[in-house]
Amino acid sequence: MKKSIYKTSILIFFFNICINFANAQLKKQPVDYVNPYIGNISHLLVPTYPTVHLPNSLLRVYPERDNFTSNTINGLPIVITSHRGSSAFNLSPFQGNINSIKSTLNYGYDNEVIKPYYYEVDLDDYGINVQFAPSHQSGIYAINFSNVNQNPYLILNTRDGELKVNQNTVSGFQKLDNNTKVYLYLETDLSPTEAGTHKNDQIDTKNQSTSGRNAYLLLKYPAKTKQIKAHYGISFINVEQAKNNLRREIKDYNLNQVAQNGKNIWNATLGKIMVEGSDETAKTIFYTSLYRTYERMISLSEDGKYFSAFDGKVHNDNGVPFFTDDWIWDTYRATHPLRVIIEPKMEGNMINSYLRMAQQMDDHWMPTFPEVTGDSRRMNSNHGVATIIDAYNKGLRSFNLEEAYQYCKAGITEKTLSPWSSKKAGVLDQFFKDKGYFPALPSGEKETAPEVHGFEKRQPIAVTLGTVYDEWCLGNIAQQLGKTADAKYFLDKSLSYHTVFNPETKFFHPKDADGKFIQPLDYRFSGGLGARETYDENNGWLYRWDVLHNVGDLVNMIGGKQAFVDELEKMYNTSLGKSRYDFYAQLPDHTGNVGQFSMGNEPAMHIPYLYNYAGQPWRTQKRVRSLLAQWFRNDLMGIPGDEDGGGLTSFVVFSEMGFYPMTPGLPMYVIGSPTFANVKLDLGNGKKFELSCLNYAPENKYIQSAKLNGQVWNKSWFSHEDLMKGGKLELVMGKRPNKLWASEDGAIPPSFKMPTK
Repeated sequence: MKKSIYKTSILIFFFNICINFANAQLKKQPVDYVNPYIGNISHLLVPTYPTVHLPNSLLRVYPERDNFTSNTINGLPIVITSHRGSSAFNLSPFQGNINSIKSTLNYGYDNEVIKPYYYEVDLDDYGINVQFAPSHQSGIYAINFSNVNQNPYLILNTRDGELKVNQNTVSGFQKLDNNTKVYLYLETDLSPTEAGTHKNDQIDTKNQSTSGRNAYLLLKYPAKTKQIKAHYGISFINVEQAKNNLRREIKDYNLNQVAQNGKNIWNATLGKIMVEGSDETAKTIFYTSLYRTYERMISLSEDGKYFSAFDGKVHNDNGVPFFTDDWIWDTYRATHPLRVIIEPKMEGNMINSYLRMAQQMDDHWMPTFPEVTGDSRRMNSNHGVATIIDAYNKGLRSFNLEEAYQYCKAGITEKTLSPWSSKKAGVLDQFFKDKGYFPALPSGEKETAPEVHGFEKRQPIAVTLGTVYDEWCLGNIAQQLGKTADAKYFLDKSLSYHTVFNPETKFFHPKDADGKFIQPLDYRFSGGLGARETYDENNGWLYRWDVLHNVGDLVNMIGGKQAFVDELEKMYNTSLGKSRYDFYAQLPDHTGNVGQFSMGNEPAMHIPYLYNYAGQPWRTQKRVRSLLAQWFRNDLMGIPGDEDGGGLTSFVVFSEMGFYPMTPGLPMYVIGSPTFANVKLDLGNGKKFELSCLNYAPENKYIQSAKLNGQVWNKSWFSHEDLMKGGKLELVMGKRPNKLWASEDGAIPPSFKMPTK
């Protein structure tokens, strides 16, 4: 009897533990899953940074260091003015001999805590603890001093600008590029005993302002001070507006309240997609990836006004916030399409921001890399046109399509197609117009075209394939506007990828101006650094599949469905062909390799989904899951390439949900393999779209059968309309593939077709 009671007690004990663990998991909110450290050590190029900010807010900060392994941090950041940029202004707390003070201090650090809405760190060399919380255009620091026998100091730096102090306030500006300035208004809760510039071993209190490069001020506080709080506002308009931004957002020195407000905002934002399942690591990867997509674009609107570097003026926003800081080459594929679904109003505002930029610039060209300091015209192609037609074809109507068309057309036909250039169209552009491809230089021939960037070269295949896709987008806009002649012209030109397709090798192969394929040519290694003389950042194996608007045609060009699958598999099976240090010395962007496939760069993101177009979606299910497991992990190297502020992590968001926006501009999604038992998307129109997995288990990655809104679904895609009207996609999952599901010709996702007359 005693044994029975003892066994029962043990069972009850473990049952209670299980219940408590389950309840703990249920209480976890979306933001609690975010791990900003994922990817903080780069495989080769730029790591992610653990950014503390509110969604799409003007104010962003992160500890200034090269990556997670850095031994020191460079002061405390005030505001990051561009994605992956350094902080404008810098705050450095200090205790000790004033002679050792510099404009910015490097700190050894420990016990760091980073959440999207909160930062804490120990500056252990000085015995100082720091806490921080952000609002949209303001922030607050609490600086705690353990040595109360020494006077604490605050050092405030501008890297190139002006600062002045008045009792407990510091204000000023820092110059950025293109005549852009960022302004600061900062207050401390305590008044300093002395303040001014640094002169020898003392503070020059007669000099209350400073200017120039790395100019800084010192604020000295009484001994026995245990804590100093500093809150501040940031503006791109003027100091007074920075003060207004602070007063509007942070009215006191309650850091905990600011952090809690930030946490609530992040939970409401990330909660627009709710996921369920037993794989807690997958949830961390998912919500961290979703958080990354909200780092850009940022809203510059301040009380209904905004500064635009595109014309150097302050404008009224007329109730439509102005956004900037976007690298469209990276974000058009999946980041913008994700916002169309869960942030349609914001996406419309961003597109209206593009139109304002184009209107404000002298040439009225659609921007390509709009930043706080203007359009930097980086990379190749003009993919703003893709964001326009994708949003329009998915129902967004908050922008002027006719105006957008004019700016897009001008950007594609009047600006040179040469990468990294803002010059007008030249002889190479006329050649493209006449012949349908961007010509390559024969090996060893000297460049003479003035519009070609000396380092970035011509990138002929990347330019050709990117531009014909842009022309397809432009033709679709013309069609929507009833511009029949323009539509036919650009849609015809969008088939010009045929001009650089080598029928013998079945690769896209650069041609010279005489129409001859460049020889000899190795699809792995030719083209110099970054393959810029032939492709761009990636080699010929990756660009082989870059016909987003007409995958069905590409399948036929390569030899039909089975040949297409065989060649995809061959890509994954083909070795680097060089030592790793040789390969990556030439192609540092081509990381995250599985054979010649590179998961580390945006032009690769659609490739795992191509099997659907050859009637073998089970291979997509296998490949997507394996790539997620191999390259997107909950660790410091858990991102395989440059993340680009949502450019790469948007692939993770879509892929873990189980579908992907294959062709921006075509309002449909191809189906992959959901990671979760259930996904619910809040569509913002009172409706939800649900994707539910029956027979769910983390290892059950293969779709056995499907139903859409209760009807048998035997297609490997669904429409945007299906998604936006709400409803439910049910997938029965299994550990091994059902190779017959969605394998018939009628199940294949749609591709471009020329309009009938």
